Amino acid sequence: MPLKPTQRIKLIKEIAERLSGEGWSLIDLTLEQFGFPISPTWSGNEYAYLVDHVSKGTDEKLVELGEHVGYQVELPGGSTVADPPFWQPGLMRVFLSHLSEHRVFVAELQSELLSYGISAFVAHNDIEPTTEWQVEIETALRTCHSLVALLHPDFHASSWTDQEIGYVMGRGLPVFSIRLGQDPYGFIGRFQGLNGNGKTAAQIAHELFDAYISNKQTREQLARALIGQFERSHSFANAKFNMGLLEKVEYWEPAFSERITDAAEANGQIQSSWGVPERVAALVAKWAEA
Repeated sequence: MPLKPTQRIKLIKEIAERLSGEGWSLIDLTLEQFGFPISPTWSGNEYAYLVDHVSKGTDEKLVELGEHVGYQVELPGGSTVADPPFWQPGLMRVFLSHLSEHRVFVAELQSELLSYGISAFVAHNDIEPTTEWQVEIETALRTCHSLVALLHPDFHASSWTDQEIGYVMGRGLPVFSIRLGQDPYGFIGRFQGLNGNGKTAAQIAHELFDAYISNKQTREQLARALIGQFERSHSFANAKFNMGLLEKVEYWEPAFSERITDAAEANGQIQSSWGVPERVAALVAKWAEA
């Protein structure tokens, strides 16, 4: 039995969102490997390109590509392909590579990143004891948008951390390192690591947000996450905080303006948060002139 139209639409959107941050060369390579068409020239962005080209695939190819990016739908007959449960829906996905003895600090960082539209995977906290942990780690590496290496002393001595970094770099995704007693080395040595020495998890989360919001590979995905987060604002203070994040984004689509305008009218926490509706109008005007 074929996929229902709603299933195809959802699958196409999810594939486009999850591949759009990986860069043109890797996008075309992925599409070719799964039998989708590619184009030598394109005037739009990566997301629109993916929607257009992926929509031309058969149901079978869509399901296969969905599995590759970590999203699957309920198929006719009751079989399912499940979205990894450790990622928060709609958020940017970051794999936190760390040593097990620092898992408490890493869990704090994971919690702080949620405020910035970032869902972080921490192996020792997100994997159920009964789950095949290596399979779960591989799934997280295959479906993340970026990796952050927490470089505590002896990070390099781990049997897994270097492999995690290599896997994500092999996908062409950005890798950020946090210096916490050890400097970046090997392939990540040519990239300047953020200084985390003496800083709290909250401070590091804020610095990672600043890095991701301006990175060409991640700014689109994070902008999409922040739009959804703004729409879900659950208090006056939360609406102000989310508005402040939106004012920092460096990627914008016309649909974003419509969504935040609608949110300012429909969400009472945004509507009644002092100054926020006016800031929404100002942000919409700014991007209309860009």
